[in-house]
Amino acid sequence: MACFCEVIGFACLVALLMSFSNKAPYQLKLAIFAIGSGAIVLVCMPFMIFRPKDYRNALIPAWSCRQLCKALGVTMEVRGLENIRKDSGGVVLINHQSCLDLCVLAHLWPVVGRATVVAKREILYLPFFGIGSWMWGTLFINRSRKHDSINALQKESKAINERNCKLLLFPEGTRNSLETLLPFKKGSFHIAVQSQCPIQPVVVSKYWFLNAENKTFRQGHVLIQILPEISAAGYTKDEIDSLIEETHNIMQAEYCKLSQEAKAINSKKHV
Repeated sequence: MACFCEVIGFACLVALLMSFSNKAPYQLKLAIFAIGSGAIVLVCMPFMIFRPKDYRNALIPAWSCRQLCKALGVTMEVRGLENIRKDSGGVVLINHQSCLDLCVLAHLWPVVGRATVVAKREILYLPFFGIGSWMWGTLFINRSRKHDSINALQKESKAINERNCKLLLFPEGTRNSLETLLPFKKGSFHIAVQSQCPIQPVVVSKYWFLNAENKTFRQGHVLIQILPEISAAGYTKDEIDSLIEETHNIMQAEYCKLSQEAKAINSKKHV
């Protein structure tokens, strides 16, 4: 436990020193985040072997990741907790922006219930973090083999109803830092329709403090809005496009509103 505290403390201390300067190297801050995240998982891994592929294995790493995020100067505010029903399963859809979305997952993990993340198979091969992700039940899919991915998702969809699981997915399918959401992939909606479970949209405001083009990583605030569930009951495969359009429109409207609010908050921070 002492070793754990020392590792987390050191990572947070270095991150904190970097957060004081808006001119601190962009790549260095991201490297600190990546290395710190891997170190957190490495230290926690011995405690995970007693219950492999259990979502509870991610609770301590999630707490540690939130502290690392704060140390880097990034704060996150979760709203809409009243819209979560922990006693039922569902598909949770989140817009995808950068590797810092890991901090978003760290904030959502303790509040959504029995959670499982769907991630690309390449994540499994990241040092320490890949094994840790497997230990807390991440479902890895091979995006180059669409048939295998669909079969894996279909098997996981049974757990939504049988174990009241929440399946967390990024429907855009890739990172997007634009001011509009990308078109949604159909996979997550097939799961919702197949299991007739609700869709829980979660919208994350634009990361105004992070700019890959200009290589800037400043202090910032993020708003996370958990929206009311969208029912998929009664929908068939032939009506998936309609469900996608409804969900995309709701999330896009909230993304615009939330991002403007976050922009005003972050502008005050950078004055």
